[in-house]
Amino acid sequence: MDLDALRNADLSLLDDAVEDWSTMVGDLETLMDAAEKGLRGAANKASWAGYNATVSKEFIGKTAGEFTDAHSQASSIHKILQDTRDELKTYKGQLRDAIERGRLKNLTVIGYEGGFTVTTNVPPEGRAQQDQDNKGEITALRDEIQNILEQATTSDNSANTVLMAIADQSRLGFSDVDYADRDSAAKALKDAEELADLAKQKPEDLSVAEFDRLNRGLKENADDPLFAERFATRLGPQGTLDFWTGINDPHSAWKIGQQRVDQYDDLQKNLSLTLATASQSDNTGMTQWKSTMIDLVDKPVGRNGGFPLGGQVMTNLMRWGDFDDRFLVDYGDKLIETEKQFTGNGRHGAWQRTGMDPLLNRTGTDSGWDPMTGYLKALSNSPDAATEFFNDTFVTKDEDHDFKNDKGKRETLTNFDYLFEERDWPMDQDDEGEDSIAGRNYLAAALEAATTGHPAGEMPTSDTPPHNTEQVKLMQSLVSSVSEQPSRITDNGYMGDSIGQIASEYLPDINRAMTDDSDGDTDRLFPIAGAEATLEHRDVTRFLFTVGQNPEGYAAVEVGQKAYMGNLMEYHLDPRLPANERYSNDPQFVVEQIASGSGEVSGTLAQGRAEVVAQEGEEKDKAYEHSVAQWKNVISGTVGTVTGVGTTFIVSPVGGAAAGGVAGTATSVILEELFKDAEGKAKGNAGPLMGQYWESGLDSNNGYTEKAAETAATNRSRADLTDVGEWARVGAERGFKDSGTNVIAMAPDLKTDV
Repeated sequence: MDLDALRNADLSLLDDAVEDWSTMVGDLETLMDAAEKGLRGAANKASWAGYNATVSKEFIGKTAGEFTDAHSQASSIHKILQDTRDELKTYKGQLRDAIERGRLKNLTVIGYEGGFTVTTNVPPEGRAQQDQDNKGEITALRDEIQNILEQATTSDNSANTVLMAIADQSRLGFSDVDYADRDSAAKALKDAEELADLAKQKPEDLSVAEFDRLNRGLKENADDPLFAERFATRLGPQGTLDFWTGINDPHSAWKIGQQRVDQYDDLQKNLSLTLATASQSDNTGMTQWKSTMIDLVDKPVGRNGGFPLGGQVMTNLMRWGDFDDRFLVDYGDKLIETEKQFTGNGRHGAWQRTGMDPLLNRTGTDSGWDPMTGYLKALSNSPDAATEFFNDTFVTKDEDHDFKNDKGKRETLTNFDYLFEERDWPMDQDDEGEDSIAGRNYLAAALEAATTGHPAGEMPTSDTPPHNTEQVKLMQSLVSSVSEQPSRITDNGYMGDSIGQIASEYLPDINRAMTDDSDGDTDRLFPIAGAEATLEHRDVTRFLFTVGQNPEGYAAVEVGQKAYMGNLMEYHLDPRLPANERYSNDPQFVVEQIASGSGEVSGTLAQGRAEVVAQEGEEKDKAYEHSVAQWKNVISGTVGTVTGVGTTFIVSPVGGAAAGGVAGTATSVILEELFKDAEGKAKGNAGPLMGQYWESGLDSNNGYTEKAAETAATNRSRADLTDVGEWARVGAERGFKDSGTNVIAMAPDLKTDV
């Protein structure tokens, strides 16, 4: 910054900017609160159906989120401008004071473009001698002024750099940057550059201290948008791949490996989280980074231009964090293209690691050489990308491949069809030397995200949109596939928790399918917001029977069905329910139908459980009860969302379904009883094993259902329904027993004689 620029600066313009942004922050805070409490709150309580349920509600939620981001960004800009204004005012004052002190000592400061000079204030003919006599004071004043100008320049430049970085984060909408002051934002950018430079070093040149600084810096700043974007773009796509490949190469990084290999898993996680945050930026540099990284999927990055390929390396740095959806889908397209190239369009396997190949994954679950493993883990955190990816085409019927129908003609396969049914998964081992389950396990988790609309392992919330057409399309494929070949699940029991969670969030659709109602009258009995998964009764029965053979899967659906049944009772017994939403004007018929549907679901699950327990005995039976009891912690305070109520279940304008999460409702009462019984049985206080006596589940199910109906009637002030508990018991018993008949009829091949 030139001397005259600072000396003559009109900082009133900055005062105006600071004041304007202060007003903007206040206005946005008001709008943010209104959007959160009013717009989003009203949307989550409204009764959505059809297109509005899947599009409008989600749009409103994202719009409300934009106000929050706008407030954070405006607040950051205001603080940065304020800091810069205050500092420049300070430096301007310091400059004025320094010049005045010089004047009192008969020194003058002369500014010119690109610099300034300090000289004695005397006539020209005597100035040279006076300057020589006052050399010490002239030098001191010059250095003082130069220091002031350098600090002012740093203040101005850092503000410009930070503000430009914030503005570049998002071309549309707002980024979620949130900084307390300008210096913290500037430090984030500086740290990112320094750490990227460390990662650019050859692995053999990286010291232990530098490794520790890099690992610590990524951990501390992984969720900082400015830091992440600057780190990723400075390191570059090729640099990112070279760094992770090199650090895992025992020939190159043997020194650092000897002392820090036990921390490689932390570094892998921290680097993945940083890259995920960076991917959300759509500035020019990061847009090019993502495009180049996709181009590198099938390019060698190993020693001497060999394996591994870019896709094998990068997918191990995608296992944590929420990557940009568009980047994930485009990356998946290139990964599938590469998979087809190396497997002959799926004819054989690929990606087999040999004993000499270095590990690319440091979590201990697998070696990291199968790129699909890490990529599927990434999809499990990004629902929208997962849905699009699984529904995309793997091969068409016109391509050269071996996937044929019963008539010997080639079929079109989606990515779901290929990965879930046809792929030849490479053999791999975990760090215990056991066969790795990571690939298919992450496949199930990715399917959970893809079908439910929320990250795997999480519960749906009131902000989770109802199921859309692409999600239900995938659900239909999943149910049909498991029905066709249950071993796809039973041979891979670790997939059961995700498949069970998926089923629990499609219980309205499942209950509809089990009514065999051809004219759709029972659609009002099991109302659905959003798109409906059209399922066959036979497929649903076989699917539930299979899910019931896994303790975690069984627990997810059993707990979900009980919660859903309680909500239905509250909903349909509400006298304020509009006439056009009523299934029937006969409450007895309604209660019996709800109870019957719930009974059939529970009975079908119970038979799957019995199939396993009858063979494996008491300990397995306790494992089931333990899995059910565990759900008490999972859904504590959120029983209303355990089955996606608020997402797939239409909330009544009078608040019927919304009451599911409140203490004393039918749902909460029935779950309390369920968990209490499960905890007792898990400790060994059980009666007959369900595996030996399937009917033992009948009485307990009847009791839960009867209790739910009576509680719902009391909560809805239905004193006129004195026999409601008996109606529920009769319906539940009928449905539970019907499940036995239906399993024999629809899944005889799945039953074994024990």
